Parts: sequence; C-alpha cells; structure tokens
Amino acid sequence: MTNLKERLVAIVGAPNVCDEEKVLENFAGDKSFVKPIIPRFSVKIHSGAEAEELVKLANETKTPLVPVSSKGPHYNGDTVPGEPGAVIVDFSEMKKIVSVNRTHRIGIVEPGVTYAELLEELKKHNLTISMPLAPRAGKTVVGSVLETEPRLNSLHQWCFLDPLRCVEVTWGDGRRMYTGEAAGSVMDLEQQWKADKWQWEPVGPFMLDFFRMLTGAQGSMGLVSWASVRLEQAPRAHELYFVPANKLEDISDFFYRIIKMRFSDEFFILSGTELAYLMAKDAEEAVRLRADLPNWVAIIGFIGRDFLPEQRVAAQREDTREIAQTFGLKLVSALPGLRAAAVMEKISSPCPEGAYWKDVYKGAFQEIFFATTLDRTPEFVSAMYAEAELVGYPTEDVGVYIQPENMGTSYRCCFTLPYDAGNAKETARMKTLFKNASEKFSFMNAYYLRPYGIWAGLQLNKDAQSYKTITELKGIFDPNGVMNPGKLRIN
Repeated sequence: MTNLKERLVAIVGAPNVCDEEKVLENFAGDKSFVKPIIPRFSVKIHSGAEAEELVKLANETKTPLVPVSSKGPHYNGDTVPGEPGAVIVDFSEMKKIVSVNRTHRIGIVEPGVTYAELLEELKKHNLTISMPLAPRAGKTVVGSVLETEPRLNSLHQWCFLDPLRCVEVTWGDGRRMYTGEAAGSVMDLEQQWKADKWQWEPVGPFMLDFFRMLTGAQGSMGLVSWASVRLEQAPRAHELYFVPANKLEDISDFFYRIIKMRFSDEFFILSGTELAYLMAKDAEEAVRLRADLPNWVAIIGFIGRDFLPEQRVAAQREDTREIAQTFGLKLVSALPGLRAAAVMEKISSPCPEGAYWKDVYKGAFQEIFFATTLDRTPEFVSAMYAEAELVGYPTEDVGVYIQPENMGTSYRCCFTLPYDAGNAKETARMKTLFKNASEKFSFMNAYYLRPYGIWAGLQLNKDAQSYKTITELKGIFDPNGVMNPGKLRIN
C-alpha cells in the first residue's frame, strides 16, 4: 500500500490524485445516517481505459473502489465508503456528450454529464429526455438511470430501466466490455456508427441483460464509463393540469382508468404538503401554500409532438376531463396560489445550484421510498402518520409522492421527512423515525428496490435465494470484492 499513490498517479496523472484531508472529508459521509468513513484517496478519471487500469490495480492491491459521478450533497449513503482504505473514483470530469442521433432518438453520455447539460444540448436537436421529478443541480444522467430513479412519463416507460440502453463497463474483475447492441461489434463507437449501429437495443450480448446487473447495485459490480439513453422528440404543444381530492382513495379509480386509456405524459400524485415543498421558495411560503392546497393532487400532462400537436392535446384533455367527472373529480388548470405553467416548469427542470426543493422547508430531510401497488398506498400513508405520531414528528410535515412506473405496473411510494439537522433533538427523533418506519414498511411488504443503508438488510433477508444469487453474481464479476464493498450486506 505504500506505493499506491504513485501507481494511481501512473494511471491518471498527479493532478487527478488527491489525498488532502479537506477534500476527502467531502466523500467521507453524506446527508444520510450511514456511518462516515474517510477514504484514502480520490481519483478523477477521464476514460474507460483509465477505469480498466484502475480496477486491475484495485484487484492487485485489494483496494476498495467507490464510484461517484454526481456532485454533492449526496443523500442515500451509496457513495460513502463501506470499508477503510477506499479510493473514490470521481467521474465528475467525464462530461462529454458522445453522440446525439435524432433519427434513432438515442444519445450517448459520459458519467459526469448532468441533466441541465444534456437538456441544453438536446435543444439543438429538438429532442428531450424523460426526467425524474425536479432533480438536484448536480445529478448526473448516468447516475440517475443506474439508480432507476422514477420517470414522470411512466406510461411511456417500456421497462423499469428505461431510458437506459447500452453501457461501457469495467467489471470488478478488470474486464472491460460493451453491453447490449453495442456488444455485437468492435469496441469502437465510431466504427459501429459507420455500420449503422446506434446502441439502441439493451439486450446482449447473447440475449443476456448484462446492464441489469449494474442498476440499483450502488456501484458494487463495476465502473460505467458511458451509457446510451433513449431520447424523445421535444413537444410542440404541452399542457399540465391538476385533479385535486380530499382522500388518496378518491384518486385511485381515476388513475387506473387513465393508465388503461394510455392518456397523458407526466402522471403522478403529490400530497398537498409535497407540492408545497416542491413549489415554495422558502419555509414561510411552504407553510402558506400547504395551508391552501388540497390534501392530494394528481398531476397530469398532455403532449403533442410533430403530428397535429394541438389537436392531440385538446382531445386527451377533454377526454380526461370527462373521465375525472365520472369519478366525481375535476380537471383544473390552477390551485390556490399555483398555476399549472409554473408547476410544469418546475417539475421538468433541474433545480438551481444549492436550491434543492426537498431542503427548502427545514434545510435537511430524510426520505423513504419503495415499490408497491396503488391500492396499498393508503395503508402505507396511514402507517407513516402513525409512526410519526409515536415519536412526536408532526404529520403535517410528511410529504408524499406516488409515481407509477413501467406503464403503471407498479408504483414508487416516497415519503419526504424534513428536519433541522442542526438541532440534536430533531436529528435523534428523525433517526428513530427513519428506522422505525423503514422496518414497519418492510413488515408490510414494501419492496426496497434500491436497498440503501439499512434497507439492504430489510429487503435481502426476506429472500435467501435471491441474496444467494446476488452474492454468486458478485463473486463472478467482482471476485475480490473491490467494488464498493459492504453495500449489499444483510446484517
């Protein structure tokens, strides 16, 4: 280990290897309750070839590697080293948008490209990409799709991993490869493009979905140095509407009908509290908005693209209005203190630097999210309120976001729990609430599809066969356990 720094410098160059304490402290912990561990080095890499050499060195020296692409702050513990002596693999300077193909609607981006950067480039091609809900400023596209963050337009999401397609990955054993359609030819993108191959099909090589082993894995399988993502035509007409309701149950049948009809682009549910957090500029405005907004709001957007865009939007709007009336609901373009145009701008844009919407109310938050079905979401909401009351956390501060996924086959249920991290009493209460509610939801069969922190044990302990399969796969692709060790432990 004594010459590790020199060997890292030989791979990436001296300016890209850092052992300064102040820099390393930024990677030692995050906003979650995961135990902080200071890494040994941080290394900035700039290519797949460097990633390959770095992993080979890690195997030789048994050095843990922790990949990080998005700028901080981080919130889930996945970028915090699980063991001492780790090297942070910093992808933040890999910012090349490798390719944008309008004909095939596919783009290839390096791991450091943020949503803001990609959207700006896509404007030149009259294209866009499906978005998570108002991502933070430093969130990268590759990090987001590998984490399977839910998309707002889930009725056009063909699988849970959409819009992710192909990747270049260096597995934990040091082997570098392309996946999907990209694997069926030479490892040279420009040569593939000349042969009219555009990295669109994710399956492969040999009909095996290698890319699935990288998603939700928290960097515990390999290092991704580029990814291809499905793009969409930019809308020519776009309108957003609200369907307010007093009870969550009142929206369910309406939701099922819209999903069956395949109307809408954006389609999700927010509690009035969550909508207030999303739209408020400060805590005072959040309180005011929360008092005026309905308890629950379904948000639905209609898009028209190249062919008859205005007519398509108008037809879906009026049909949706009739469906809402059938269930005793109304389709409206404004709520107290909010207009649809402002909400549409907010949800489809990355947050400004240092102004993440979940931090607005109290400066810090924890969130609990999992997959379930729509009919069960009221049970989980009631359980969340009950757990909050047990520890004295105000239930009116609990924000709820419910997002259908994969054409409505399941739903992501997310609870936002703001608190004052500078207040020791509030922090202790939040730690208790986070643990108790997470365990309660697991008992109720919530599915932690992104098993961060304590969720790994809660989820993986339920299914010994699946955990055995995961550990066997990791043993194949990362035999020395150098890739972000400790993230998928069950104890």
